[in-house]
Amino acid sequence: MYEILLLAPAQKDLDKLEAKIFGRILGRIRALRDNARPAGCLKMTDENGYRLRVGDYRILYRIDDAGRQIFVYRVKHRKDAYS
Repeated sequence: MYEILLLAPAQKDLDKLEAKIFGRILGRIRALRDNARPAGCLKMTDENGYRLRVGDYRILYRIDDAGRQIFVYRVKHRKDAYS
């Protein structure tokens, strides 16, 4: 089981979301505890991390397998996620 660490920029992103999408994204983040690389996640090429789609939003995170930790660093709309 992995420990989920939500970094400050990701927390700010979550605070701005509507309740409906917030619940969906929070559920996917919590599911990362049991499976850090779920079906549909992609290794990012430009950065050292992974991205997970939730509708039009992207959860961007890094995995520390040795420390069993996941660092969620951004939650952005797809149009803003990679800029």
